[in-house]
Amino acid sequence: MTRLERSVGIVLRVGVSVSSGCLALGLVLSLTGVPKTVAGPLLQVGLLTLLCTPVARVVISTIEYVVAREWRFALLTLIVLCELMASAAAALIFNRRL
Repeated sequence: MTRLERSVGIVLRVGVSVSSGCLALGLVLSLTGVPKTVAGPLLQVGLLTLLCTPVARVVISTIEYVVAREWRFALLTLIVLCELMASAAAALIFNRRL
């Protein structure tokens, strides 16, 4: 297993684990009648973590490709990262109801 595979695997495992933990705890708290001021932020952190995990994977991949001097793959992953950031910015700009 290469260093890139290990790094990406760790990022994905940690992201999914933290997200699942926050979502499960937030769900249990909301179903037991705990105020929304406690359960709501946990659910939001869980969803945000779940959405940020693929972005973190692309960032780690870009860094690993630059370290390995694989310039073609570094450029391609950097393009993907720019597209992800542009789509997030567009969602925030064009959907002001958030």
